[in-house]
Amino acid sequence: MSNIAVIAAAEGEDINPLVPATYDIVWSLVCVAVIGFFFWKYILPKFQQVLADRSDQIEGGIKRAEEAQTEAKAALEQYRAQLADARTEAAAIREDARTQGQQIINEMKVQAQEESDRIVAAGSSQLAAQRQQIVAELRSDLGRTAVDLAEKVIGESLADDVKRAGTIDRFLSELDTVSADSANGK
Repeated sequence: MSNIAVIAAAEGEDINPLVPATYDIVWSLVCVAVIGFFFWKYILPKFQQVLADRSDQIEGGIKRAEEAQTEAKAALEQYRAQLADARTEAAAIREDARTQGQQIINEMKVQAQEESDRIVAAGSSQLAAQRQQIVAELRSDLGRTAVDLAEKVIGESLADDVKRAGTIDRFLSELDTVSADSANGK
């Protein structure tokens, strides 16, 4: 560079060291034009294709995400509707179970009352039968005792069954009238 500056100084030209020579500018422009042509012809279309593919992928991903979000919202609404239906159905089942339980309890109460009434009626009839049996036994025992006492008082034997039966019946009828009178308060 110093040789060129010396030569240029000798010729009387004022040379700026910051400005390159004309031939350098021309050859640089030719190289830039060739590289620009190859870049514009081969690299730029590939680059634009890659950008377009990425743009399509991004837009398609966004579109798919929006569709998935819409489907998820629809599924969520369907799930909520099914859940509400299930809750309603569960409430109805609980109410039916409560009603059936109450009906079963009422039926069991009715059956228990009927069984209780049947047992009480059977007990009452059994008690009445036992009472009649005891009264009959007591009458025969009382009759025998009365005959024995009457034999001792009278001093004669009342062994005759017909007499004994008549005496016992008469005594018991008198006893019934006395019992009835005392029950009536006379």
